[in-house]
Amino acid sequence: MSQSSTEVARQREPEPGKGSKFKAATGARHGFDKVFALLVLFATLIGVVVLGALLVDVTVQGLPALNWDFITSLGSADPEQAGLLPAILGSLLLLSVILVVAVSLGVGAAIYLEEYASDNWINRVVEINISNLAGVPSIIYGLLGLGIFVNLLGSLTGGKTVLSGGLILSLLILPVIIIATREAIRAVPRDVREGAYALGATRWEAIRHHVLPQAFPGALTGSILALSRAIGETAPLIVIGVPAYITFLPEGLYSRFTAMPIQIYNWTSQPQEEFLTIAAAGIVVLMIVLLVANSGAILLRNKYQRRN
Repeated sequence: MSQSSTEVARQREPEPGKGSKFKAATGARHGFDKVFALLVLFATLIGVVVLGALLVDVTVQGLPALNWDFITSLGSADPEQAGLLPAILGSLLLLSVILVVAVSLGVGAAIYLEEYASDNWINRVVEINISNLAGVPSIIYGLLGLGIFVNLLGSLTGGKTVLSGGLILSLLILPVIIIATREAIRAVPRDVREGAYALGATRWEAIRHHVLPQAFPGALTGSILALSRAIGETAPLIVIGVPAYITFLPEGLYSRFTAMPIQIYNWTSQPQEEFLTIAAAGIVVLMIVLLVANSGAILLRNKYQRRN
């Protein structure tokens, strides 16, 4: 018995030289890991430096034209009198439609797919299509919106109106919101649901009072990124025929409108140097609007994170 134990122990002992080879291989892997980390850091710094240079160049070029008259004036063919107010109001109206439609539908779809949907082929096909739709080019959504919301349902949406543009952009970011919200709901521990069920709560009560509050910061983060993409989209609005500039203020969801990306695109296509200056000023205003909206959403997200 003791002899067999000794033989087993000898078999388990490493052969001479194997330990040193393993250490050498480990050191090589750590070396490759450090090299890869440096390459990733270098690539990140390149992107940050280029973005910073672009922001500085646009800000320096646009600051001379950035004043209160520029923000509160209507559109004009004269660069000295052209303003951004109709485009700002149009973008804010679009944002309000997107908040109501995309966020509500996205969160509702994520709750159904994650908490209620059974594992069958229909739901698997839906999940695959949602993942694929997140990578579809924005101009395809513009063509889809032109055919459905502008032509087919023009009697309901009013044609080329704020409502049609908001619905198209809502479809554009809907897959992103669904995917981000599902991941946030999936990250909530199963024990939270089981504890609610043990206390007599129904499935909806457990979702509403326990799951959603904990998933809200992650869902809000995905919604912030999606809304930031939507507010800067140009191709879908160009496809449905949104005018480059208007000389009146949009009055509601059924009004003709323009948006800040469309207005900036129109100014950059003009040959006069003055239009390039006010286009840079428009880019600065667009960035300020995005920063204010994102900052408010981030503060709200941090508030819920601290509460949870």
